[in-house]
Amino acid sequence: MESARTPDAKQAASAQFVGFEINGQKYLFRIERIQEIITPGSVTRVPDVPAYVVGVSNLRGTIIPVIDLRLLFGLDSREPNADTRTIVVNIGNRTMGCMVDAVSQVIRIPVDQIHSAPDAVAADGPRSVEGFARAGDDLFILLDVGSLLDPASLAGVHRAGVPGVPHSDKAS
Repeated sequence: MESARTPDAKQAASAQFVGFEINGQKYLFRIERIQEIITPGSVTRVPDVPAYVVGVSNLRGTIIPVIDLRLLFGLDSREPNADTRTIVVNIGNRTMGCMVDAVSQVIRIPVDQIHSAPDAVAADGPRSVEGFARAGDDLFILLDVGSLLDPASLAGVHRAGVPGVPHSDKAS
């Protein structure tokens, strides 16, 4: 009887994520933060916003900001193609779109394959890297959507991704 319960225990001891790619790197968002995944529609450019805010989009009557995660992470921009997707996330009472190179999968990962981010990875600035997860031969970076897209943290996340830009606002 013990073995009959094992699959249920494993099912309960796992978490579900949406996997996506940016510049060949694999990332995860927890599925409970995701409202939907859409193909990028028309985006209205907005003046006087950082470059990683590509604009706003009308999602069935709701105006949402759209963040290009490539630009947020300090990578070169890329024209959207057939694989490009916008992951619509809910953070508290805010809804935002995250433009990514591709959405790869919805995946269930056992909790023993999810590891917290070492202090050295996120010691300076916002803690948008929640941890790392293994699935087969793949290693994913698990992002904390709330920290990553917190308006107060966006500039810090961007600075951390740009080479040669100080990662902290602390005075020396």
